[in-house]
Amino acid sequence: MGERLGQNFLKDENVVKKIIKAADLKSDDVVLEVGPGKGVLTKELAQLSNKVIAVEKDGELAKKTAGNFQFSIFNFQSISNDSILNFKNNTAIISGDILEINLNKLLEVNDVVSYKVIANIPYYITSKIIRLFLESENPPSEMILMVQKEVAERIVAKPGQMSILAASVQYYAEAEILFEVPREAFDPAPEVDSAVIKISGIRNQEAGSRNNEEVKKFFRIVKAGFSAKRKTLANNLSNSLHKDKKEIESILSQLGFLPTVRAQELSVEDWKKLLEIF
Repeated sequence: MGERLGQNFLKDENVVKKIIKAADLKSDDVVLEVGPGKGVLTKELAQLSNKVIAVEKDGELAKKTAGNFQFSIFNFQSISNDSILNFKNNTAIISGDILEINLNKLLEVNDVVSYKVIANIPYYITSKIIRLFLESENPPSEMILMVQKEVAERIVAKPGQMSILAASVQYYAEAEILFEVPREAFDPAPEVDSAVIKISGIRNQEAGSRNNEEVKKFFRIVKAGFSAKRKTLANNLSNSLHKDKKEIESILSQLGFLPTVRAQELSVEDWKKLLEIF
């Protein structure tokens, strides 16, 4: 993705090596890379894994990178749902937006059962991309993501600092910060530092289960709890779910919380218990 699309190109070879090491690739691994940019990481991934599907939003850049490294190139618009990709030098670059591609179909048609996601994603679509994969019918075995440092800290937050983003990721998987990346590692240098996070232990889902009732109810209650930042959890749940505030305070007390508790103080497990009682 070019700079005009909100991305800065990774140029530090040491950071590339650390990402590769973190990905712990085996020769039969399939990698889905989002935002390959100029291909510094893609080139290494292609040498170490079985195949790489790289999705690049900037069409010109996708063409240029594919040409430089002799990779196959496909235009998202011309890919039908049943396109079988040709992998030149183990790699196929798709010029298109990851959020618009029929991901499950693409994986299925190309016989991809298990895969890892590696991505350097612009911060403004970080949570959308993470949710796309975690809620997928065929989620990855793990994700290694370079994100804005502040976003990384929010994702791995503990009770006391929780947010909807933290609860969403931690509901599906475990997340940890592997290392920080200074802004100087990019060209042009962004205004913020980045961090590489690993999301693993992603619970596998049956086809269609992202629409199941339990998931819907969980996120409904979490959204209700975080609906007004300055208010207590009891107030937010009472207002959003149209329930008696005293009844909610009594439920919170059963879980060992004071009536003044706020949404950011609950862990994913606490939210699940709350849902069970409701």
